[in-house]
Amino acid sequence: MATVQDCREALEKLAERLAANAAAARKRLDLDRTLACRLSDLGVAFHGRLTGGQLLDIQEGDDKSAKIALTTTSDDLVALVRGELDFARALGARRVSISASPFDLLKLRKLL
Repeated sequence: MATVQDCREALEKLAERLAANAAAARKRLDLDRTLACRLSDLGVAFHGRLTGGQLLDIQEGDDKSAKIALTTTSDDLVALVRGELDFARALGARRVSISASPFDLLKLRKLL
């Protein structure tokens, strides 16, 4: 099982990748939404803001009012960020769940 620190580092790495490709990501994903990432096996959550094609202000703690919520296990989060787990397959296998408005889900599909 990945640790809370491993998950924090994975989210920071994801944020770095998005920042490096912000211009291209902004064209595909022009959202400004709060985001929560809930790790079911650790009982821990992180939250931040997805805006301008970037993931900003990542902090530990849940945001119950987040417009987009991703729930997964710590190992699956780390594997997703490393590219070892295909997001679409993980979603289909219910290893990852996303709670968002239908509009936001359509926008998020552009990242897959």
